[in-house]
Amino acid sequence: MPTTTALPALPTQVSGGNGARRRRHYAEGLEVGKRSTRTLLWILLAAAMILYGFPFLYLLFTSFKTPIDTIAVPPTIMPREWTLENYTNALGRSGVLASFINSAQTAIISTVLSLVLAVPAAYGITRYKTPSGRVFIMAALVTRMVPPVAIGIPLASMMSAAGLADTPIALSIAHTTISLPLSIWLMSSFFEAVPQDLEEAATVDGCSRLGALWRVVIPVVSGGIAVTAIFAFLASWNEFLFALLMTAVRSQTTPVVIANFQTQFGLDWGSMTALAAVYSIPVILLTLLLQRKIVAGMTLGAVKG
Repeated sequence: MPTTTALPALPTQVSGGNGARRRRHYAEGLEVGKRSTRTLLWILLAAAMILYGFPFLYLLFTSFKTPIDTIAVPPTIMPREWTLENYTNALGRSGVLASFINSAQTAIISTVLSLVLAVPAAYGITRYKTPSGRVFIMAALVTRMVPPVAIGIPLASMMSAAGLADTPIALSIAHTTISLPLSIWLMSSFFEAVPQDLEEAATVDGCSRLGALWRVVIPVVSGGIAVTAIFAFLASWNEFLFALLMTAVRSQTTPVVIANFQTQFGLDWGSMTALAAVYSIPVILLTLLLQRKIVAGMTLGAVKG
């Protein structure tokens, strides 16, 4: 009776060893690729931060230069001699404090108007989904594309005819026309990320549609509201054209005052940069205070249920 001889398992073991080695090399290659990608992203982020932050750093350094150094050719980045003369000159000028108050009033009123109008508009568009709602939101986008210079003079004439010339109210309404379309689009995306099951549960518990919006939906999208408020505030705080066209003396904002810094030799760069640096502080502080809300609002769409 013939006998059978078992073949050695060496090829299988070798094959298995080669497979494990290939898998290990593949994993190492993936890890190297991830590290390379991460390094490249950090380099791009650092480059973007340098490009974005350098103008502000140059402005900040210029505000501490002497008047001679601000107009030196070639210019220097760092001050040769540090001084606070520009700050004392800028803040000591007449009308500067009043311009800060006007800017704050205008930005706050414009932000409140934008939110009061954008929240119900965006909620109605996202919840009812009617054809007219889609047309409305597209119209809002189209109005955002209109250059402000095209509507600046008509708005100024209308405010003058209404007796609101050179007032923060008129400028706030004009700024709302800039921020409202973007506010509606932002709030629409945030409302889209909120499951309608939450509102249905609230209505089962006895809430009306308005009650569900106020008690349930608004707290959920509070981060999105903070993001929208920041954009609306910045749109008004930094706006120059409407402020130039619609203000004279009583309601001039700080950007217009900065542009009027003149000397017999030309622009007073030292005082301009000093006041611009001080003018940036409220926005920086507001962003830091609302940092958590902003992060929550920007990530709201990622948890759409």
